[in-house]
Formats: sequence, structure tokens, C-alpha cells
Amino acid sequence: MRSLETFRSGKPGFYPDQAVYAEFACAQFGLAFQDKDGGTGLLFTVASKTKSVHFGAGRASWYPQNGATASTLASDKYFTNKILQDAGIATLGGEYFFLHDRHRAHRPAGHEREDALAYFRRLGGTAFIKPLQGSRGDFAQVLHGEAALVGYFDEVSKYYDAVLVQRAVTGLEHRIFLLDDEVVYSARKYPPFLLGDGISPIRDLLTTHNAALRSRGLSPAAASHDVSLDTVLAKGERWNIPGRTNLSAGGTMVIEAPYSDAAIALARKAARTLGLRVAAVDLFTDIGGDPKAIGIIEVNSNPSIRLLEESGRGDLILKIWQHTFLAMGLLGV
Repeated sequence: MRSLETFRSGKPGFYPDQAVYAEFACAQFGLAFQDKDGGTGLLFTVASKTKSVHFGAGRASWYPQNGATASTLASDKYFTNKILQDAGIATLGGEYFFLHDRHRAHRPAGHEREDALAYFRRLGGTAFIKPLQGSRGDFAQVLHGEAALVGYFDEVSKYYDAVLVQRAVTGLEHRIFLLDDEVVYSARKYPPFLLGDGISPIRDLLTTHNAALRSRGLSPAAASHDVSLDTVLAKGERWNIPGRTNLSAGGTMVIEAPYSDAAIALARKAARTLGLRVAAVDLFTDIGGDPKAIGIIEVNSNPSIRLLEESGRGDLILKIWQHTFLAMGLLGV
């Protein structure tokens, strides 16, 4: 059996992870993999002796066993929350607001920038905000004060049409990856951090960190409002960057046993309620220090599985792709 590393080696840096994993899985399950876009990996087919199925990477859905309606609803963070709340599932709530006047005649009142400011004030002038249909943690951050909010809207409006504004909460963040009702893996999520060198102030370290984010098409990280950017971290000292924990934004995930049976049950109920066969459910536990408080952050219908490669769990990558191949009729039952 050829290792996953052999399929990764020689690929250009932009080559999509899922195309690598699909080719790897095809070799293990006796299927044919064919790139259809000149070696970019963005469009490929997987074929058995009797059937061929097209797959897309990039912005395409990686998991065709998820229905289009379920996937689309899950990609809208506000709709996801409404559906889950209606089923009695705890979420972080929030309201959505538009950043542009276009199409204003086609939407209800109460969701414009001025409404967002009023809502922000009701939250005490601090909130966690992210694009309504964003991904990879882009522009997901805690904001303090109306001036910061207005500046955030001006910047985000260059890339997105709407945002979700939520109360800022603290807790332990987890991801539970499900295939139907089966837990494939559970992981604890940790924020990105700056590593001190004993010389550079946080300002300079953050500038370097943000340059790397921008090169990957992601928004820069913001420093905590209660720390001086002139602070020099001791050599080897870590300083956590508040807000998003996405791998793409520099966060880390560590595979570990599920936090509790309650967390698993909540994740399963969320995926079932949305009608997803493949789902990565992100949730907070210990909200506000309460060990019994659990809430869904969001449900990903198109989750990355790069963590499994980095953790040496090619077996789980194969498990996920086998589920896909079976669902698409490429493998015998």
C-alpha cells in the first residue's frame, strides 16, 4: 500500500488537500483517479469499472453525500442557528446584518448597519463577529467599541455582503467529525499564538504573523484590546492570539477523546437536524466556566481534514473517502 506521503510529494503548494486524499483513496480501493484541469487538482473524476463521478475542490462541495439543500443551509450561520434552536439545540445565537445597500428592497427591515450598531450597544459594546457565509476563520474576531465595529464593517464589506453578530463567550472549543451517527474523530481546538524571541515586541511578531495570513487570502489577526503592542515577550514565551482557532488561521487542533457523552449527543443531534451525513460540529463546552454549559458554534458541511494528515491518521482519511465512494455507488455495498 502506497503511503499518503507519496501522493503528497511533488504536488505544487496550491494543490488541494482533498484531491490528494481522493487520489490516495482511489489507489487503496481500486478506483481510477483522473485530473481534469491540467494538474491543478481543482476538478477530477473518480471511476469504477461501471461508473464515473466528478468531484471539485476549491469552493466546490467535497462531500456529495450531503444534499445540496442541507449543505447550503449549513453554510449560512444564521439559518443554521435558527434551525438548531427550533430543535431545542443550544447555539451561540446572534443576528445578521447586511453591509451594502444593494438588494435592500428585497429584504426585511432591521438588518442594516444602523441596526447592527444598536444591537452591538445592547451587547454592551463587545461582540464576536464573523461573515455570515465565511470560512477558514476569515474576519472572525471579537470587537470592542463602536469605532472598531465601524472600521470592521468598512473592511469586511470589500469581501462579504453580511455578517453575524454574537455575544462574546468563553469556553473550551472542540470539533466532532461525524459520518452519519459515527464519531470519526474528536479534537480540541486551540488559538494561534505568537512565540517570543526576547527582542521583538508583540507589534512586530503580529505583523509577521499577519503577512502570512494575507498571503493565504485570510484577514489579519487583531491584538487583544487589553495588551500593549509594545510588550516584548520573553524568549520561548507564548502569547495566544484571541478569537478564531481555525488551522488555516494558525490555530491548532489535537485529536483526543470526546469531551463528554453530552457533547457527542449534541453534535449528533445537530447533524441529524440539518440533514447532514458528513459534518464537523464545532462547539463550546464549559461556557463561562460552567462545566454543564455546551453550545454549538457552527456546523461545517464541507470540513477540511488536513488535521488527519498532520496527525498521521491516513486510516481515517480512507474511512471518510470510503463513505463517500459507497454513497456515490463507486464501491460495492
